[in-house]
Amino acid sequence: MRVLSRKVNESVVIGDAIEVTVVEIDRGNVTLGITVPWYVPVYRREIYDANQREKKAQGDTDVQSPEA
Repeated sequence: MRVLSRKVNESVVIGDAIEVTVVEIDRGNVTLGITVPWYVPVYRREIYDANQREKKAQGDTDVQSPEA
């Protein structure tokens, strides 16, 4: 895992097509803006994990880890 410090309105760029911007920090909550191509799915971790568990339960053999 890479850990970066950013302030409000500062960004990090991932590859050539993904930009994550800190929009707001309020009482320990961070709001992020994410710019990605339309074909790149973006999920909160808990939703992604639930989807993967559901696919596995249905016997889908094409389940991939985000670390892959």
